[in-house]
Amino acid sequence: MALRTDAEPRQRTVRNGDIEIAVYEQGVPDGPTIVLVHGWPDSHHLWDNVIPHLTDRFHVVSYDSRGHGRSTDPDDFHAFAIAELATDFFAVADAVSPHEPVHVLAHDWGSVTVWDAVCEPDAELRIASFTSVSGPNLDHAGAWARRRFARPTPRNLVGPLAQLASVAYQFAFMAPITPALVRRGLTDRAFRLGLRLAQGTPPEQVTLGETFTADAANGLKIYRANLVVGKVFSSRERHTKVPVQLIVADRDPAVRPAVFDDEAEYTEQLWRRDLKAGHWVPYSHPRVLARAAVQLIDAVSGREPSRELRRAEVGRPAGRPFDDHLVVVTGAGSGIGRETALAFARDGAEVVVSDIDRDAARETATLIAESGGTAYPYVLDVANAAAVEAHADEVAEVHGVPDVVVNNAGIGQAAPFLRTPAESFQRVIDINLFGVVHGSRAFGRLMAERGLGGHIVNVSSMAAYTPQQGFSAYSTSKAAVFTFSDCLRAELAADGIGVTTVCPGIVHTNIVRTTEFSGVSAEKEQARQQLFDTLYRWRRYPPSKVATAIVRAVQHNRAVVPVTPEAWAAYYGTRLTPPSLMRFGIARASLAR
Repeated sequence: MALRTDAEPRQRTVRNGDIEIAVYEQGVPDGPTIVLVHGWPDSHHLWDNVIPHLTDRFHVVSYDSRGHGRSTDPDDFHAFAIAELATDFFAVADAVSPHEPVHVLAHDWGSVTVWDAVCEPDAELRIASFTSVSGPNLDHAGAWARRRFARPTPRNLVGPLAQLASVAYQFAFMAPITPALVRRGLTDRAFRLGLRLAQGTPPEQVTLGETFTADAANGLKIYRANLVVGKVFSSRERHTKVPVQLIVADRDPAVRPAVFDDEAEYTEQLWRRDLKAGHWVPYSHPRVLARAAVQLIDAVSGREPSRELRRAEVGRPAGRPFDDHLVVVTGAGSGIGRETALAFARDGAEVVVSDIDRDAARETATLIAESGGTAYPYVLDVANAAAVEAHADEVAEVHGVPDVVVNNAGIGQAAPFLRTPAESFQRVIDINLFGVVHGSRAFGRLMAERGLGGHIVNVSSMAAYTPQQGFSAYSTSKAAVFTFSDCLRAELAADGIGVTTVCPGIVHTNIVRTTEFSGVSAEKEQARQQLFDTLYRWRRYPPSKVATAIVRAVQHNRAVVPVTPEAWAAYYGTRLTPPSLMRFGIARASLAR
C-alpha cells in the first residue's frame, strides 16, 4: 500500500514554556521524521528547495526558531542563548515524533543549536542522526582554537586567526543600533543580490518569507546572547553518541573548514563532506543536502552505506587509492580504454565501461570481474549528444554521480586533405572532438551539481601539437580536444573538478587496424592498415602504460600528460622551436590515442 504524502505543509503550534513555536509538517505522516532547523536571518522557508527531495519518503518537519516567522519573539536577548534554543528543538522533536528518535538537518545557528542538543546526556535516544551544515559546536571550536594558540607555530596560528577574522562582523551585529539599521536596509531584494554576488546563487533559488526583514532584525539577539569568541577562553568538554555528518562549505566566509578538523575526538561516528559552495548551501545545493541527509539516514537505519558516504567516513582504514570511487570510461572495449578501466578497477574503483561495440564492452566488464573488480557495461555512441546525455543520467540514477570520467572513444583517419571526403572528415570530428564535448558536458554538469568535485580526463594525442601530412582530420580533432580541455580546466576549477589532457604518442592499439585510409581501394587500405599495425607493434609500447599514466594524472591532478618519449619530446619541442617543427612537419603516422 502506498504511503500518503502531504504536499502542502500542515501548520501547528508547539509550546515550550512561554514560547510558541510555529511548526510545519509535510511528506509522509507515518514515515521516518526528519527535522530541519534554520539559522539567521532565515525562517523555515530556508528549506523550501530541500523539502521536495525528501517528502516522498519522510515525515518532514521544519519550524521557525524563536524570534523568526510566526514563533514568539522574546524581548530579552538572553532568551536566545544556545541552550534555550536547544530546548525549543527538543520540544518540537517530542511533539512531532513522541515515540521514535528524529533525524536532523540543520544550518548555521540551527546547526550550532543542534550540536548543543546532540551533546546532551542520552541525546541518542531522541536523535537518530544529525547532518550539520555550516554551523560548528561552539565548545569544540573554542577548544580547537585554544589548542593551536597553545602551540603558536605559524601553521597552528593561521586557522584560528582566520576564523576570528571571519567572525569579527559579529561584534557589529551585537551593537544596539544594528537591528534598526537592518529594518531599514536589509530588504529581501538586497539579500538576494548579496547572495548572488557572494556565492553566485540565482535570486529565484533564495526562498524568503514575508517576515524576512523583521526576522533578520529580531534574530540579531542570538549574537548578543552567544559570544563566540569567549569559547576560546572557556569551553566545555562535550561528546555525543549521535551519528554526525559534516557538510563543510569550502568557500564559507563565516565558518572556516579547519574549525571542524578535531570533531572526530568528540563523536563516535563521523562523516565529512567538503562541498564546493558558499555559506547558504540550502539555497545553492538543495538536492545535494537532501541526498547527503538521506544517505546518512539509510546507513544508520541498517541499509548498505552509499559509496559517497563510505568515502566520507572520518577515520576509516586506508585502502586502495580509488576505493568507493565510480569511474566512467568511454571507448572501453579495447586498447587504452580497456586498459584504463582495468587499471582503475585494480585500484578499487567501480567502473562504467561503454563502447559502441556491445560485445567488446561486455568483454571488458568480464575481465574486470574476473580480476575481482566491479564493472557495468553499456553500449554508447559518443557522437550522439542525446545518447550521451541519457547515458549520463542513467549512470547517475543507477550507480551515482561518477568521480572520474575518461573520454577516450575515438577513431583514426588518414589521407591527404584534398582526398578526404567531407563525410569522413565530419565523422572524425563528431567522434573524436564532439564525443569528448558531449561526455564533458553531460558528466561535468552532474559533478558540478553534486558539489563534491571530480575529475575529467580527455584523451587527445601527440598529433594535437605535431602537424602531420595526411592526417588533417585526425590532427585537427585532437588539437581541438587539447584546446577545449584547456578551456574546460579553467572553467571547472571553481567547482573542484580537475581536467587532464592525455597525449599519447605511438601506442599499439586497435585504432591502427581500423583506421580509414580515404581515396584508395579496399585492398590498399587493408595493406596499409596491416603495415602500420606491424610498425606500431614493433614500437612495443602497450596501452597499459598509457592507462598507468592516466591513473597517476588523476591522483595528482595533472593538466597535460604526454605519454611515450616522442610525445614528450614533441610537446616541449613545439614550445621551444615551433617554427622548425611547423616547417618540416612530421611525416610518419601518429595514430596513438
